[in-house]
Order: sequence, then C-alpha cells, then structure tokens
Amino acid sequence: MKREDLIKKWLDNQLNSQELEAFKKLEDYEALVKLSNATKRFKAPEYNTSLELNSVLNTISLSKKQTIYWLKPMLRIAAILAISFSVYYYTTTLDTNIITLAAQKTTIELPDETSVSLNALSTITFNKKNWETIRDVELNGEAYFKVAKGSKFNVITSAGTVTVYGTQFNVKHRDNLFEVVCYEGSVGVIHKTNTTTLKSGDSFLIIDGKFIAKEKETNLNPSWINNESYFKSMSFALVLQEFERQYNVTFNSQHIDAEQLFTGSFVHNNKKLALKSITLPLNLNYSIENNNSIVLSRE
Repeated sequence: MKREDLIKKWLDNQLNSQELEAFKKLEDYEALVKLSNATKRFKAPEYNTSLELNSVLNTISLSKKQTIYWLKPMLRIAAILAISFSVYYYTTTLDTNIITLAAQKTTIELPDETSVSLNALSTITFNKKNWETIRDVELNGEAYFKVAKGSKFNVITSAGTVTVYGTQFNVKHRDNLFEVVCYEGSVGVIHKTNTTTLKSGDSFLIIDGKFIAKEKETNLNPSWINNESYFKSMSFALVLQEFERQYNVTFNSQHIDAEQLFTGSFVHNNKKLALKSITLPLNLNYSIENNNSIVLSRE
C-alpha cells in the first residue's frame, strides 16, 4: 500500500493489523503521531480528512527538504575535515623508512643532522615527528654514522642496541653477525644482558652468538664507504654473502668449503676484478651463468 493511503487510513482509524505494522515502519511515523496527538487537544466543527492530509504531507515534505538542504553541506564539510585530519595525523606520525637495494648505497640525514650512510640491502627507520622525545633508529643491515655534535640517540637492531654519545661508528647486523666498530668518540653497546663501552678503535663482534676478539681498528672509516669490502680471518660464506649484496648475484658454493677462513678484500665497482680477488687466494675457479649466477669449484 502507498504511503499516502496508509496515512489516510490511519487518520480515519481504518488500518488493519498488517497495515498498522507497515505504518509504524514509515520514517516519519513519530512526527505523524505527535501531530495527531496535538490536534486532538482542539475541537473543530468540521474536519476534512483529505485537506488535512495534504497539509500534513506538505509540511513534512518541506521540513525534510530544508533539513536535507542544510545537512548535506554540513556532512560534506565534516567529511573533508575528518579526511584532512586523518591525512595530517598519518603523515606526521608515520615512520621514515630508507631502504637500499642490492648494489646500492645511499646517505641520508637524521633530524639532528647526523649523517648516515647505508650499505647495500639495508633498512633504517626513524620518526621525524617524535625525534625530540623518541630518539630511536632501527637498523637492519649495515650503516655508518657521523653523529652531529652533542646529539644522542639509540641504534636498535634485533641483536643489540648501540647508544650514541657523539661519535663516528659503524653498525652491521646481518643474520648471525652483529658488529659495532667505533672510529671516533665512544659508544655503548647492549647485547642481551651485557653492556660494553667502545672507545675509538674498539670493536664488538658477535658471530653465531659467540664473541670474537678483534685487533684495534686503525682505519678512519669502514672500507665499504670507499667501495671496498675487507675481511680478516672471516668465514668465506660471509664473504660470498657480502659479494652478493654488492653485485646483485648469487653463488653456488656446494662444491667448495665455504666455512674456510678468508683474509683479503674486493672492490665494489669491478665484478671481474672482485671475483679474482676472492677466488685466487683460495685456489678456486668460477664460471658465470646467466650473468648473475656464479658457480665456484676447486682448481
């Protein structure tokens, strides 16, 4: 039944039970009831149902149009403000993530003007908005920090945390390796329950959960900053992993002993020369397949 017919029959008290339920579901049901109750307080000599019905419907229709006319612009404004606030909140609280790919390095600045150089396949995360209260830098990979004078912050890795006192240092966290080398000033290293303070030239190295003692560092900065990787008595498997990062290649080393120790270096800008640098000292042969797959074998 049409809406108008329901209202008319209601005014004439002619609705059956089903029609009454349908009438109660009308969106302006409450307004109609209130209007009916109000009119019952007054007595009129004559009552024209049709005329009164049209008057009521016109009043309700006009009221609706006026409400919608003002409501729609207000809803648009509220939606725009909500979206704007959400975008502002999201962009100002969002962490900054810097990611390097294989064979890629980059240098960035933290909010305090500390310079950070990222080695290949590394990620660094920090929050610019909250830097004054939360000075935490998350690192996965390898980075060299030249800290701005007077600045303090923490470098957090899953293997340990480095507390900065104003210095130059390198942090490397790769799979089962965690290494911190201090080149200037001092840093604090927290590994599990132990805290160690490193002075200029000191190193902290953990491989497979074991502490490895190292000689005093004499270089002014890490070798990779100058496009060269240097190793001293390190597992050849670690050398191959670093080579893969710098040249975006993969090694097949199943025919050699990858756990033998290696001392030497390789450059990052000449793959042929780099391959000779890591294979000749160990009397190894190599063959290149599909330009990025390298098979190692014994001579």
